[in-house]
Amino acid sequence: MRKRTTWTVVAAAALLATATGCGAADMTRQSSPYANAAGDGKTVTLSVQSWVGARANTAVAKYLLEKELGYRVDTVQVDEVPAWDALSQGRVDALMEDWGHPDQEKRYVADKKTVTDAGELGVTGHIGWWVPKYFADAHPDVLDWKNLDKYAAQLRTPESGSKGQLLDGSPSYVTNDKALVKNLKLDYQVVFAGSEAAQITQLKQFAKEKKPFLTYWYEPQWLFNQVPMVEVKLPEYTDACAEKGAADPATVDCAYPTTPLKKYLNTEFAKKGGKAARLLKNFHWSKADQNEVAQMIAEDRLPADEAAKRWVQRHPDVWRAWVR
Repeated sequence: MRKRTTWTVVAAAALLATATGCGAADMTRQSSPYANAAGDGKTVTLSVQSWVGARANTAVAKYLLEKELGYRVDTVQVDEVPAWDALSQGRVDALMEDWGHPDQEKRYVADKKTVTDAGELGVTGHIGWWVPKYFADAHPDVLDWKNLDKYAAQLRTPESGSKGQLLDGSPSYVTNDKALVKNLKLDYQVVFAGSEAAQITQLKQFAKEKKPFLTYWYEPQWLFNQVPMVEVKLPEYTDACAEKGAADPATVDCAYPTTPLKKYLNTEFAKKGGKAARLLKNFHWSKADQNEVAQMIAEDRLPADEAAKRWVQRHPDVWRAWVR
């Protein structure tokens, strides 16, 4: 779904210059406007990833920067690895949700020092394979990967042919799932829904019809509120497996790790961004907060700004400390 681990890197060929918010973000600028600023600049460009949780973070940050601090905020959708390049070059000022990119962290934070660690978001991320709770209740042994082949026939679809279906999101997302199916010798076929939204639609339809399914999915995610799911236990994640997978993703044969999600700022922005940089460093909320905004965007179909406004109105006790 994104590079939410050492190996699950979102395939990213180019920056997407799809801007939202208060006007088109200028993705051609080569350095942050804060690089030569004597004081507090008044325009901030936020990178936003395609999944709804990341959109929720950015929506709330944008709303508070605009309404509480008087900034103009541009948002631009950038795939995760190119987002690091853009952040380093100052083409974006902040990345609000990163799932762990050790190579980029070493290059830009430790070595070049063009990107600054802005602390944890407050949300812990985890990717795994999941089945609906109603299926796990009826067949508890499905929660051990060693028993998955026993249920492959029940999990077949026209798209998976003679094999069981493992449902993934977009084909542009690079996950470990094909390697896991091969290396664990499972009778399954990875099938791509096409996007996160399309995957959610399929999962909701399966649940409505009480059909079994096996899916790549992740936490935090608001869909668990509507479609309770239980994680299938894959072989235990280890650092050795991670190192092997980093060198050759095709060799991965263990579970995905659990990752505290973090924020990163362009270093010049971190130094000279004034109240805006301080708010983004202070931004720290819970899985429940993120899911509340994400569900309003994805399920209730509210514009991101409106979802952010409603959350801000409901939770002044959470965000007021961010703007001090």
